Amino acid sequence: MAKNTDPNYKVIAENRRARYDYAIEDDLECGIQLLGSEVKSLRTGQSNIAESYATVENGELWLVNSYIAPYNPAKTWGHEERRRRKLLVSAKELSKLWQASSRQGMTLVPLVLYFNHRGMAKLKIGIAKGKKTQDKRATEQKRDWQRQQARLLRNNG
Repeated sequence: MAKNTDPNYKVIAENRRARYDYAIEDDLECGIQLLGSEVKSLRTGQSNIAESYATVENGELWLVNSYIAPYNPAKTWGHEERRRRKLLVSAKELSKLWQASSRQGMTLVPLVLYFNHRGMAKLKIGIAKGKKTQDKRATEQKRDWQRQQARLLRNNG
């Protein structure tokens, strides 16, 4: 696998549990509206999107319950850590997300928060359906079997 040599590309936060708890049907990259102190805090890598989710309200897409740590040098004009942040998508994509989230069992789950190659903060959102317990077990068994196969190939090869 080739290493990404772009100095601007950097993963800030990843929701690793999302792929375990949800079956991701589709994903979409969107921009995020941030304050200056939030961008500075993200550059230091202090954020969490594990408990957050996205929602469509009044024709706008919002990221709810995401955490961006306060930036100490900006104490006077800082930001609220868990405020709702507006996500930037085209009208066509917003319509697609609204239709998907209004269907039964579908939700919008943030997967990765990162800086792209231009240095802009982006969020990858997945259109997902919650997994049942037996589905989670099947995923675990499949992953364990793949690990076992890799071990066997390594030892025999």
